[in-house]
Amino acid sequence: MSDLPPLNTDTCWAILNDTIEDATVNRLVWHCLGYRYDDANGKWDTTSVADDWQQEYPEPPDFIDSRPATVKLTRSIPPENKQLLKEQLGFQGYKIGEFGPRQTRRATAANWLLSYMKIHGNG
Repeated sequence: MSDLPPLNTDTCWAILNDTIEDATVNRLVWHCLGYRYDDANGKWDTTSVADDWQQEYPEPPDFIDSRPATVKLTRSIPPENKQLLKEQLGFQGYKIGEFGPRQTRRATAANWLLSYMKIHGNG
């Protein structure tokens, strides 16, 4: 996963502004959740993934395409971190007519990543 962009506010803005591919957004979240791909075995290693994620998603989900996975991601953000897009980035949301489920899910991923950074001391 060394080809991932750095986990910082610039990357979160790039997610919101749709300048990072969906696949990269997913890989960032997967990495933070603990998913690691084992090339030797050709399988996902979930030993660092929380039990509830392991059980529901033995392979990492596509957060941009899966509403249930995104709902679980949203619910895993602590209440005090739910507004980090607005509080830390000043993000006011998308304009009506300029967003759909894909943009909403990308915003959820960006907010989750901000929460992850805050919890882990790099945000």
